[in-house]
Amino acid sequence: MDNNVVVAYIGVGSNIEPESNITDALTRLSKHVDITGISSFYKTAPLLRENQDYYLNGVWQITTSMLPGKLKFGVLRRIEKELHRNRESDKYAPRTIDLDILLYNDMVMQEDNLTIPDPDISKRSFIAFPLSELNPDLVMPDTKEPLIDVLSVLSKENMIADKTFTEKLRRMV
Repeated sequence: MDNNVVVAYIGVGSNIEPESNITDALTRLSKHVDITGISSFYKTAPLLRENQDYYLNGVWQITTSMLPGKLKFGVLRRIEKELHRNRESDKYAPRTIDLDILLYNDMVMQEDNLTIPDPDISKRSFIAFPLSELNPDLVMPDTKEPLIDVLSVLSKENMIADKTFTEKLRRMV
């Protein structure tokens, strides 16, 4: 590990025992990186599936000197596996935990299994709004578009803030 500490943002979601799995994931992640911010967590309806439980989604801000590949495959995927995440062919299947690197400093990269910034930032309210809570002045590194402009075309309509759960997580760090 080198001493180049970066700020990264991790998208977090779960709809199988979400309170327990997200709490567990935060505890596990904090053993590898410094958690420096926790957005509000929101209850959201599952995408393209009506017969699933609601999700809890939010974003964690971290600092780390790990490179993005090691962070994703050495830490985040390992936590998902420990929490019994089943990576099915159906990318909208229910999940115990979903941990994604959204941003890694101002890095732009596109590899087979890792794209930074995460392309879903501009499409998913439950990622973009929590991200803006943690960094309202954020500018997307690839498009140079201010996050505030991304938000202007998204809706918070179906997002219900879970203040109690958010506070519980914030007390953990």
